[in-house]
Amino acid sequence: MTTETILRVTGLRKQFGPVKALDGVSLEVRAGEIHSLLGENGAGKSTTIKCITGAYKADAGEVLLDGVAISPQSPREAEQLGIGTVYQEVNLLPNLSVVENIALGRMKTGFLGRIDWKHSRVRAKAALDKLGVSIDLDEKLSALPVALQQMVALARALDVDSKVLILDEPTASLDEKEVESLFQVMNRLRESGIGIVFITHFLEQVFRMSDRMTILRNGKYVATREAKGLSREALLQDMLGKAFEEMQGRPGNLNTFSEGLSGKENRLVVNGLGAPGKIKRLDLKLKPGEVVGLAGLLGSGRTECARLVFGIDGATGGSIELDGKAIRQGHPRTSIDEGIMLASEDRKTEGIFPNLTVRENMVVALQTRRGFFKPISKEEGDRIARKYIDAFKIKTSGPEAKISELSGGNQQKVLLARWLAAEPKALILDEPTRGIDIGARAEIEKLIESLSREGLSILMISSEMDEEVRCCHRVLILRDREVIGELSGDDVSESEIVKLIAAHA
Repeated sequence: MTTETILRVTGLRKQFGPVKALDGVSLEVRAGEIHSLLGENGAGKSTTIKCITGAYKADAGEVLLDGVAISPQSPREAEQLGIGTVYQEVNLLPNLSVVENIALGRMKTGFLGRIDWKHSRVRAKAALDKLGVSIDLDEKLSALPVALQQMVALARALDVDSKVLILDEPTASLDEKEVESLFQVMNRLRESGIGIVFITHFLEQVFRMSDRMTILRNGKYVATREAKGLSREALLQDMLGKAFEEMQGRPGNLNTFSEGLSGKENRLVVNGLGAPGKIKRLDLKLKPGEVVGLAGLLGSGRTECARLVFGIDGATGGSIELDGKAIRQGHPRTSIDEGIMLASEDRKTEGIFPNLTVRENMVVALQTRRGFFKPISKEEGDRIARKYIDAFKIKTSGPEAKISELSGGNQQKVLLARWLAAEPKALILDEPTRGIDIGARAEIEKLIESLSREGLSILMISSEMDEEVRCCHRVLILRDREVIGELSGDDVSESEIVKLIAAHA
């Protein structure tokens, strides 16, 4: 690695309405280095990349490539300048061949506009040779495994003599062998002098591959660190914005309540649940009234666990028991029928039905449990809706109000009411307070405590570690899609969670 700066970004700012997505972001990438861009959800990584590559127009700031100010108006223009990007989801055309995907939009034409396919094939082979891989140029992209599709995307980026290559979560869909192959290619590109921006949530990969790393938090630049000699704890403190001494400990009332759980039988038992690319193995026991948290950084596998237990994604091994009865896996309808419910992290896409009323949104899960031939009358629906509007203090004009008219916090309460109306035995809460204000957050945390005392078993996922410390009796810690430890009692604290994550990175 040289000390020559190939890409320099300073003071980047971008605002969407009242929201400051970027507020003074800086980034410096040297020729022949792998530079990781790190930060939790909402840190500004994706927006930074989109501003650099012309997908977004920055409100302020400067981007220099080889010391020259650039302002690409599109990703294609950025490519032509020498900045290539490969996204987590392969952004190519599956119905076209390898050579067509690499050459698309760059084909040399001859007499009467005929494409010079010989020239395209030479260029495509040369780009693949840079990666050290051999792929049939005539093979349809859709016939290739994801790892090779990603190599084709890399080859397309290198076809225009990229000086900087941005890799956005390139290992997210790859198995261990495929990751090793990609890392060999990245090392080869680093040695050739290309500056690589590496975005990943896998800390082990960050420390293995990075020369330096830049950390963002809440749209702001935090620091740029040399990878060599940097401790895991120091990196996590940069990402989370807290020193260990500032991290919250466990409320005493949770310890007192936890003591009463010890003699109870398990309600939900998960043994060895797993699936390639999702989670390696999940073992979990939940007692009536117990709140167990899944903690870890973004990309650690928390949501994947929830989706496997609920049956959205199919597991390739393991078993689930509810009150001692084996549950058939692999379908949400089965889980709902048995009493396992999931409140998704994506409230807008997977949660609310925006065109339906508060009442209709609340009773949909209960109607699913009862089946088509036992419809819920409007009168019964009204009773259910008013019960939870009063109990949860939902601010709405009434059961017939459109849910889209409610605030985010009140929409979240309606979703909680939906699953409670269906009388769950175990409730999975994935980011139950995401995107809501402080007051609504406190109210939902109180609801979780109240539901626990009423005997409901809760599996809770939250990006806010202090929230898990406040709400959970036990916490399972995940890293890189694997459970690496468990905390309970007085050991449940932000600092202990971070130490566990760091110790296994």
